[in-house]
Order: sequence, then C-alpha cells, then structure tokens
Amino acid sequence: MDAHSDAGARFEHAAAELRETRFRSDITVREIPSPQGLAPFSIAFAADVRPDDHGDSIYGTARFILLYDPDAPDAWSGQWRIVAFAQAPLEPEIGTDPLLADVTWSWLVDALESRDAVYHSASGTATKTLSKGFGGLAAEGDGAQIELRASWTPEGALRPHVEAWAELVGMLAGLPPGSEDIAVFGARKAARD
Repeated sequence: MDAHSDAGARFEHAAAELRETRFRSDITVREIPSPQGLAPFSIAFAADVRPDDHGDSIYGTARFILLYDPDAPDAWSGQWRIVAFAQAPLEPEIGTDPLLADVTWSWLVDALESRDAVYHSASGTATKTLSKGFGGLAAEGDGAQIELRASWTPEGALRPHVEAWAELVGMLAGLPPGSEDIAVFGARKAARD
C-alpha cells in the first residue's frame, strides 16, 4: 500500500466511526457534501434541532466538518482538524446579555470535556445578533440569534467530538443535556425558510 492509500484507509475508518454515531431523537443529523480544497480528505454533517414530532420548526442548526491531511499543516498542529458551526434563535432579552458570547464558548468547552474529547489548538468566534423587523416584516417583531464558529485539533477517538458538537447545538437551542425523550417547554424556534 502506498502512502495515499494508507491515508485514505485511515480516513475511511474515521468517517465510518462518525457515520455510526447515534444522536438524540430531537436532533436530525445527515451527511452533506464537504467543502472542497480545505484538506485532501473530509466529511461533513448538518444538524437541525426539531424537538416536536412535526419537524415544521427548526430550533437550531449546525455543521460539523472533519478534515484530514496526512502532511499535518502547521496551523492545525496535527493531521486532523474539526470545523464546527452552530446557530440558534434566542429571546431578544437573552441576546442582550453581555456574557452570552463567553457562555456560548464555555458550552463548547464543557461539551467536549463532558465527552472526554481530547483536543488542542482551539479557536473560534461567538456572535450574537439582534434584529428588528420593518415594513412587511414588522409583525415578526424583535429577534436575536447566537452563532458559534469554532475549530480544534482532535486527538484519540473522534466520535466524542461529534457527540459534543450535537450536545452543543442542543444546548444552544434550549435543550438541556440529558433531556432526551423529555418534553422541553419554552424551547426557542425559528421559522423554517
């Protein structure tokens, strides 16, 4: 086997591990095309939080990308890199909290630690957005949203990282960890586009 075949086999093993991950029933996860040009090997997933049986409303959305480059780019400090995105609507009064961005980042760190996901070289941004509708959108009133973009270099097993990502998007959408199969009242929702 040549080096490229070895790398491909190693990546396919990791991708299979992620594809076999089971998620809570109120988070719908699907494989999507991964961005091109970021690494020789990659796999991507999208998630939507839908805590009702109808699936008409989305309470949060997220993306997870696993990148693999056997040449270990200096910026990654390793051969693997995870890029994650999570977004959820908020009540406007929560969106004005000055600590919201810090809390959002801490939820990512807590989710990774709760799953024993070993990592280093983490970076990212947490962005809160406030909006007000005018004209034809005035009836929608005020709105707020939180968005987290993060990346980190995983070590060891990869499944805990995708599980932590799913836990994070659930928390952003108002679903507490461990609330699977429990009715959650007052979860925030965004109208489906």
